[in-house]
Amino acid sequence: MARERVRDAARMVVKVGSSSLTTPQGMIDVDRVDALVDVLAARRQSGTQVVLVSSGAIAAGLGPLGLRARPKDLATQQAAASVGQGVLIARYTSSFARYGLRVGQVLLTADDMMRRSHHRNAQRTLARLLELGIVPVVNENDTVATDEIRFGDNDRLAALVAHLTHADAMVLLSDVDALYDGDPRKAGSARIADVRGPEDLDGVELGSGGSVGTGGMVTKVQAAKIATGAGVPVVLTAAAHAAHALAGADVGTYFHPGGRHPGTRLLWLAHAATGRGRLHLDTGAVAAVVDRRMSLLPAGVLKVEGDFAAGDPVDLYGPHGHPVARGLVNFDAGEIPELLGRSTRELASALGPEYERELIHRDDIVILEPHVP
Repeated sequence: MARERVRDAARMVVKVGSSSLTTPQGMIDVDRVDALVDVLAARRQSGTQVVLVSSGAIAAGLGPLGLRARPKDLATQQAAASVGQGVLIARYTSSFARYGLRVGQVLLTADDMMRRSHHRNAQRTLARLLELGIVPVVNENDTVATDEIRFGDNDRLAALVAHLTHADAMVLLSDVDALYDGDPRKAGSARIADVRGPEDLDGVELGSGGSVGTGGMVTKVQAAKIATGAGVPVVLTAAAHAAHALAGADVGTYFHPGGRHPGTRLLWLAHAATGRGRLHLDTGAVAAVVDRRMSLLPAGVLKVEGDFAAGDPVDLYGPHGHPVARGLVNFDAGEIPELLGRSTRELASALGPEYERELIHRDDIVILEPHVP
C-alpha cells in the first residue's frame, strides 16, 4: 500500500494554511491550533520527527491591528506579520507544552534557499533542532521578504523544506478535504484519490485562494509536484483529517513520488525563483547550455535586460523568444553589456583575471523546457 510511506515516515513535514488556524476575522482559533497540535504531538511522541510549516502570521496580525481583511500592500502585510508571528509562535509554544514538547521558530526567505551559505545554514539548523527533540515551526519571513524574494505561498516553502530536511513524507493541510475533478461544492464532483503523474490531472480545474490565505489548489498541486519530483510522497487533505492522513488512511489525495533528490538550490531555482532579469542567447549558447549542460559564457549572449546583482536568478532566453533555463548570474547587470560577444580569455586580458569566468556556472543552471531550435 503506497500510503504506508506516510504512516511509516521517520521524518515528515506538515504544512497548515491560514484558514485552518484562524477565524474569518483574523484571530487565532485556539481550539483549531490545539486540535492540530494534538495530532502532531502524538506522532512526535511515537518517534517521528515532525517539521511544521505554518502559515497564519499575517492573518493572526489582522485582529490586533484592527484590520478587517488581508492587506494588499507589502508594507502593511509586513507589519501584520511582525505582530502576528509573535502571536502565532506563542500559541504553538503553549499548545505543544501540554505534551512536554518545545518548539523552535525558523523564519526563511527564498533567498535562504538560493544562497549556498544560507541554505546550508538553514539545513544545519533544522537538522540540529530535530536532533534535540525540538519541533521546528517554519514560516516565510514576511517581515523582511520583498515581492522579488518571496516564495509566494507556504505550500512551495513546505515542499522545499521537505527536500532540505530529507523528509520521508509531506502532508498539506487545508480547508478542503481533497483534490476533486470538479468544484467540490457541486454535485457530481469526485475525489481524486491518487495522482501518479500529470495525466491524472488532465481536465481538472484548480481553484484559487481565499481571503485569509494566499494559496489555493494550484499552489498545492505545484508544491506536490516539487516534492514528488524530489522523491517525497504527499498527502493533501483537510486539517480535520490530519490524524487519518498521518496514519496512512485513505483520505485526501495521495501524490505518488516519482523523482530523485536534486540539489535544493536547483529545486528552488526551477520551481520557486523568479528571474530578476533576462539574458538573450544565440543558438550556439542555447545548445551549449541546454543540450550539453555547459556553463554560459559571455560570447554567446546577445542582450541583457533587467536590473539585477551578482548571485541573483536570471532567465535565459533563446532566439525563439521563450525561456529555456534559469541560473544564478556571476555579474551585476551593469557589468554585462561590456562583456557580450567576447571570449573569457579576451576579457581577462583587457579587464583583469577576475573576468576569466563564466556568466553562469553550469552547477547553477536549471533547464526550464526542452531546447526549441
